[in-house]
Amino acid sequence: MTVKLHPPIDGSVLEGISKTLGDTYNGLTGTEISKFLQEVGIPDIDSNNTKWKRLFNAFADYQNKKQISNNILKFVNRSMNPARFIGRNEQFENVRFELNKRLSFIGLQLLESGKFSLITVSTTISEAEQKVNRFKSKLQQRNAHQKIYEYCKAELLAENYFHAVFEATKSIAEIICQKTGLFQDGSELVEIAFSIKNPLIKINDLTSETKESEHKGFANLIKGVFGMFRNTTAHAPKTIWEINENDALDIMSTISLIHRRLENNA
Repeated sequence: MTVKLHPPIDGSVLEGISKTLGDTYNGLTGTEISKFLQEVGIPDIDSNNTKWKRLFNAFADYQNKKQISNNILKFVNRSMNPARFIGRNEQFENVRFELNKRLSFIGLQLLESGKFSLITVSTTISEAEQKVNRFKSKLQQRNAHQKIYEYCKAELLAENYFHAVFEATKSIAEIICQKTGLFQDGSELVEIAFSIKNPLIKINDLTSETKESEHKGFANLIKGVFGMFRNTTAHAPKTIWEINENDALDIMSTISLIHRRLENNA
C-alpha cells in the first residue's frame, strides 16, 4: 500500500504547532518530547533548548532533509492519543483547539479520536477561528438545545459570550410568544403564559399541589433568567458586565433546559 507523502509544513504553521505542543502549562513534558520524537524517527537535534524551540528545530530539520512532513504529523497523532488524557479532558480539548487553529492552514483538523480529517484550507485568521470554535464544541458536549444554535449563530461563531447570552435569553421570550400569541415581554409575559388559573403553557397537568409548585418554580426560573441575564446584558456595557466562558456555558445550559421543557410541554 502506497503511503501518502505530505508536503513540508509552512514555517509559521510549524512554529505554531511547536509552541502549542511545547506549551508550559498544557503541553508535553521534556521526557514526553524525547519519547515521541524517538518513536516517530525524528532526530532530537537541540535537546537543551526550550521545549517549543526544541520541537521546532527537530521538526524543521526533519522536513528540510526529507521534504515531507509525515513524521511530524505522526508525532501529533502519537502525542494527542486520547488514551493519554484520561481524567484530563479539559487539557486535551485545550491543546486540540489550539492545534486545530494552526492545522486549518494546511487543510487538516485533529478529531476527538486523535486522528486527522481533511478540511478546506484556511487563508485568514477569522476563517481558522470559525472552523475551530471551542465554545460551540463545549455546548455540543453538553447537548445544548437546537434553539441555542438557531438564535445565536453569529455570536457563537465569534465566541462572543456577552451577546450570545443576550440572544439566547431573548429566544425564550420569542418561543413563549410564538406558543401563546402574546405580545408582552419579561415578567408580565411569564405571569400571563404560566398563570395557574388560566395557563397558556403548562409543564405538567397541574393536578396536585406538588405539580403546581413545579409549574410556578419553572415560571420563576424564566423570570430569574430574564431579570439576571437579559435585563443586565441589555442595559450594561460589555466592558462593565463581563461573562467568561464557564459562566456563559452554565447560563446556556439553563436556557437549554428551559427550551426543552417548553418544547415538551404545551
